[in-house]
Amino acid sequence: MRPRPLRLVVSSAALAAATLIAATAAPAQAAPDRSRPIAQAAPSGTAPVFAATDRLAREVAAALADPAVRGRVVPAVTRGPVDLLAARLDARVERAASSANQAVLAAKGLPAATGSVLQLRLGHRDMAAALTRHEIPLVAAASTDDALTGVVGYDPAGGQVLLDPVRLPDRPALVVEVDVAKAMGRGLAQVRQELAAQGLTGVTPTMSAQSGYWATKVNAIRLNDDKEPWVKGGAEIFNVVGGFGLDGKATVNIVEMPYLDNDGTVYYPNQLLVHFNNYKYNLADVVMWEDDGDTNYRDLAKALITALLTVVDYGMYTPLVNAIIDAMPTSWWTDDPDYVDSWYTLSTGSSGRLNGAAANGWMDVAPYWVQQL
Repeated sequence: MRPRPLRLVVSSAALAAATLIAATAAPAQAAPDRSRPIAQAAPSGTAPVFAATDRLAREVAAALADPAVRGRVVPAVTRGPVDLLAARLDARVERAASSANQAVLAAKGLPAATGSVLQLRLGHRDMAAALTRHEIPLVAAASTDDALTGVVGYDPAGGQVLLDPVRLPDRPALVVEVDVAKAMGRGLAQVRQELAAQGLTGVTPTMSAQSGYWATKVNAIRLNDDKEPWVKGGAEIFNVVGGFGLDGKATVNIVEMPYLDNDGTVYYPNQLLVHFNNYKYNLADVVMWEDDGDTNYRDLAKALITALLTVVDYGMYTPLVNAIIDAMPTSWWTDDPDYVDSWYTLSTGSSGRLNGAAANGWMDVAPYWVQQL
C-alpha cells in the first residue's frame, strides 16, 4: 500500500498502523448528479465486504418503501446507528442481513461468535432535519474505495441515484456499513493472540529492579485533512508498535486510538503508546493504519508474523518499519487497511512534537515513568 499525502496521521513511538477518521466540517451540499451513468460509480466488485453491504442496501431501500417501516426505522437511525440484525425491518431484510453478516465475517477473518457487525446510520448529521420533515431517504453502502468517484443511492421506489462522494446530497441518505469499532476490537484481539502464540508480542508489562519503567506518553495529536467521503463515515485507527524483545526477537504490540474521530482537531489523550520495559534496546518504531471496514484480521496476523520472523537481531537496533510494510499484501495499498504514516526510532527520551515520516500529522510526546504501586 502507498502513503496517501492527504490522509491523516498520528505520531508515536515505533511502528504504527492505522488510519484516520471522517472530517468534522460539514461538506457542501449538492443536488444528485444524474449526468453520469450509474455504472461509473459502481465499484469493481472485487471487495467482498462492499459487495455484501451493497446488496443489503438495496434490500433496506426496498423495505423503506413501506411507510410503517420508515416510521419505525428512520427515527431510530437519527438517534444513532442501528444494528441491522436487530432492526426488524421486514422478513426479507432479516434474511438478507443475516446472509450479509456471515459474508462480512468471513471476509474479515472473524469468527461467527463475533455476532452482528452490520449497522445502518445517518449519512451525515445535517440530514436529520430533512428526515424530520418526512423526506424519504436514499440508502447507500459505505465504500472502502479511496478513489471513490460516485456513490450509488438506492431509492425505495426502485430507482438509483448517483451522488457526489464529497458534497452532501440535497436528499437525506442512510448508509449500510460495517460497525468497524466492534469488528476491529474483536479482530485485533485475534491478531494479538496469534502473535503471542508465535512469541512475537510483548508480554504483560513487568516492573524493573527499579520498581518501574519508562514509557512514551502521547500528550496531544492532530491529523491532517483526509478528504474523506461523507458516505464512509468514521474510520478506526490502530498502531503497530515494534521493537526487539529481551530475547532478541522482533516483537510488536497493537495500540488502538479510538478517540481519533475527526481530522483537523487536536486531541489530548495522555495515552501510553510505547512501553520500554520489555525491549532489549532503548528504541521502537510505529506504523499507523486506518480500518475502513475491509480489513481481514487473519491476513493481518499472517503478514505481521511473516515479517517479524524474518527480522534478525545483529546486536544493534534495526528499524522494523520497512519489514512490516513490505510484508503487507499488495491489495492493502489500494484498499483497507490504509497506511497512514510511520515514526522511526522513538526512545525513552523522545519528547516534544514529532511529525510522521509521511508528514500527515503530528504528535506531542513525553517520557513517562510508570511507577510500581
